This record gives sequence, C-alpha cells and structure tokens, in this order.
Amino acid sequence: MRVLICCLLGVLISATRAPLPKGTAPIAGDYVEARTASVFAGACHYNGELVTTGHEAVAAWSFTGGAWHGVDLAGVRVVAGVGSESNLGEHAARKTALVVDSSASEAQARAVAGLLKEKCGDGLGQIISVRRAPVNFSDMANKYTVKVQGFATMSVQPMPDNECCAQPNLVWYSPLAPVDHRKVGFTQNATYAGGTVSDAWQREGENSAFYGSFSW
Repeated sequence: MRVLICCLLGVLISATRAPLPKGTAPIAGDYVEARTASVFAGACHYNGELVTTGHEAVAAWSFTGGAWHGVDLAGVRVVAGVGSESNLGEHAARKTALVVDSSASEAQARAVAGLLKEKCGDGLGQIISVRRAPVNFSDMANKYTVKVQGFATMSVQPMPDNECCAQPNLVWYSPLAPVDHRKVGFTQNATYAGGTVSDAWQREGENSAFYGSFSW
C-alpha cells in the first residue's frame, strides 16, 4: 500500500509540473547514492539499523544536459557527503558538503549548488560547504564508480534479478534526490573520509544504494 501511494504521488507531481518553454532541454543526468544502512532488507534487519545507524550517505550526480538560470550544466559532476544525528529516514536535520568537479567553471559550480539546494533541499538539508576537486563518475550498464580523492568513493552495481521491483515491500527508504524509476543497488564499497558532516565511515557488501536517471 505504501509503495502504491508513493507511485500515485509521483504520477500526480509529474502531471502538475509546469511545462518547459519550447526548445528548452530538461536538466538531466545520472544519480547514485550509498548509505550507512540497508535500503532493501527484511523487517528485522531494517528495524535493527533504524535506531543504530543510517545517519550518513554519499551521493553523486553526473549532468548530461540542461541549464540552471542560464548556466549550462552539461558535463558537470558533483559528489555530496551527508550526515545527520539520526537515521536519514527520520527526516531529522542534516548537513551536506559538496564537491564540484574541478573542470566545471565557477559559474557552473555556483549554479549546481543552487540547483541542488532547491531540488534536493529536503534530502540534503543545509549545504555547509562547496569545494572543488577532480570528480570521477563512471556508469557502465548501471555499474557506478565514483571517486573524489580524500573525500568519498562508491562502487555500486544492480541487484540480481531486480529484487527491489519483485519485492517492493522490502524497500524502506526513498532516494535523497528526485530520481526517475529508481532502483536499489548493491554497494560493493562506499567510503567517506570524514570532515564537516560526519566521522569517517566505510560500508561494503550490502543493499544500501539507490540509482537512476533524473530529469528536472
């Protein structure tokens, strides 16, 4: 029932979006995140983690097109470290540190930070820092590899047999950012080096990721 309601709400939101001006390309790209708790699990596993972990996440965007306030975002890559005092499913206050790829212009860095604040504010909370560094983002057949030296890494692949679709009642969270047709991913490895949003952490070998494309 919960999944059905979420799907219906998604359809309603899509139907009420204002149409883009003629000739305007949507802001689009690929997205992946990994958390410090399983997002697809049995009820006992979920409840056990709910009060003990899941306070952190790493998220990444790779923009393939679109513009924000007149600034072209094609080719921009961003990684976020997110931290909270409680499980991210509890909607408690959270903080986010962003790293924008060093190949982006200063105008693009400012634009993408503003875009994520508006589109993903509920998931990211307060953006407390934006810095520049090389961002590696690879998506090969939905196998994601993300790396920012000294900040965060992710290696995520699809779950076997699309189990998240076959058993949607075992998906306990929603992605931190709007994603079209989101899928649950298997996290081979994810790390955050520690800093302003949380202590350092590392997770591996669990269904703790979401991935998909976005079109805003």
